[in-house]
Amino acid sequence: MLPVIKQQITTLMQSALAEIAKSRDVSLDVLPTPHLERPKVAEHGDIATNIAMQLAKNWKTNPRELAQAFVDQLQAQPGYKDLLASVEIAGPGFINLRLTQAAKLQVIHKIFAEGNCFGQQSENGKKVLVEFVSANPTGPLHVGHGRQAALGDALSNLLKTQGWSVHKEFYYNDAGVQIQNLAISVQARAKGLKPGDAAWPESAYNGEYIADIARDYLAKSTVVASDGEPVTGSGQIDDIESIRKFAVAYLRREQDIDLQSFGVKFDCYYLESSLYSDGSVEAVVGDLQSINKSYESEGALWLRTTEDGDDKDRVMRKSDGGYTYFVPDVAYHASKWSRGFTHVINIQGSDHHGTIARVRSGIQGVAQKRGWDIPKDYPQYVLHKMVTVMKGGEEVKISKRAGSYVTVRDLIEWSGGVSEETPASERDDAIRKGRDAVRFFLISRKADTEFVFDVDLALKQNDENPVFYVQYAHARICSILRQWAGDEASLKNVSLEGLNSPASDTLLRRLAEYSDMLTDSAKEMTPHSVAFYLRDLAGDFHTFYNADRVLVDDEALRLARLALLSAAKQVIANGLAILGVSAPEKM
Repeated sequence: MLPVIKQQITTLMQSALAEIAKSRDVSLDVLPTPHLERPKVAEHGDIATNIAMQLAKNWKTNPRELAQAFVDQLQAQPGYKDLLASVEIAGPGFINLRLTQAAKLQVIHKIFAEGNCFGQQSENGKKVLVEFVSANPTGPLHVGHGRQAALGDALSNLLKTQGWSVHKEFYYNDAGVQIQNLAISVQARAKGLKPGDAAWPESAYNGEYIADIARDYLAKSTVVASDGEPVTGSGQIDDIESIRKFAVAYLRREQDIDLQSFGVKFDCYYLESSLYSDGSVEAVVGDLQSINKSYESEGALWLRTTEDGDDKDRVMRKSDGGYTYFVPDVAYHASKWSRGFTHVINIQGSDHHGTIARVRSGIQGVAQKRGWDIPKDYPQYVLHKMVTVMKGGEEVKISKRAGSYVTVRDLIEWSGGVSEETPASERDDAIRKGRDAVRFFLISRKADTEFVFDVDLALKQNDENPVFYVQYAHARICSILRQWAGDEASLKNVSLEGLNSPASDTLLRRLAEYSDMLTDSAKEMTPHSVAFYLRDLAGDFHTFYNADRVLVDDEALRLARLALLSAAKQVIANGLAILGVSAPEKM
């Protein structure tokens, strides 16, 4: 139901309740807001409410009797006949309402008026930082990063529709043991070693990309990563620091290419190393020590995380003087707050669940020291589970490129049917198809559920493939409009009275749910709801198309049905845009 219609009906209901309260001498400091929902059975009406059952006990009356009084008063309200065709009482006091045809048709007029902005709310003056992907620059992006990218980008787009100013950030873990292992790996390759050799380091990375980095380093190539200065390989095999800088820059650039092919852009790339170089980590540790939030034991520095609900205290600084990985995370979130981001969402793998209590405990300590009023649930988290890739009926666990896992680039190319034989003239379109499939698939399940990505299904051009199913609905509408060969803009002025069939009614109802779906999805941080909605909308369109012929001889009916399809096309395109998926006009 359109929010404006919902508000108008709510106002009518509150006025009716006020009249009943007045007649029964019931004191109302605040008018109750009836909860409106869609009946599970369409035949029961367009809206249902159990307000009479909710109030009956406090108002000391029978629920059904109160429901009847409510119906009588509602029907007496000015404007009732413009919005509601009928109101019925069911069971012990449920109230089912049916909208007038004019009220149902308002959604088409609103879609035509707002176009790409349909469903969106005005700016709310608030900003939110969404951190996602945040991969270590030690290798290509894997499918888990791909799921993060799809989730993070879609959630960011969702929040924008609700008026948020969204800042997308990528946090590079470019410090620590893993980066040192990367440098050692490249150095070994530069010396001519390879995995399996007796002298190959046990902690080294085995992917072919390590050999590529070593080759370019020895060739004294120059690479430039996002927000980074050009880095040129010195070619010196024994200069481990030079190798480290080159390897990190090289892999940041490679990840940039992966993100570009995935259609994801960030507003900021934040380096973990900067938290050490600017003194942020030391400052945070000092803050926690100064308020007795930490203590020394067994040669290590511990954080009192049990004070904030953790199952045990955690080591901050090890006996060798190095910090554990969550300490710079605390410093990073202190940076987020100091930059004015009082609302932060982190999208991470479910293996990060254990760090949540530690980071929140640390940031609460910093807040205490610095006089910041930070909520206990800061930052918020969306955790996702693993992705299993199936291809040719078998699970794929490795790729030549990465050595031990499937990369995002692999998945895009496989899902688009890209191979070495793909002509250059067809490659861009194939990559687009692959990107669309990967993004839609990875967003089509709730984040906290494991997901099986079936490459063979992504390649299918039929109704079994969900992204094809939705995109084909859009393309099919475009085809119908081309066959009509009229001015689509003129449809906003046509009479819609002919839209009174069961199939058109179902499609109208689905279109009217779009705004509320976006609001709920953004509030609950569940972008998969958009994918679910689009599949349902595509299904309603296909049902309508099969039930009600569009290009009929009756001009008024033809134009009304074309207007409905044009509105549906707009909403499909809007929803796909939120997911970062294209809306093709031909397929």
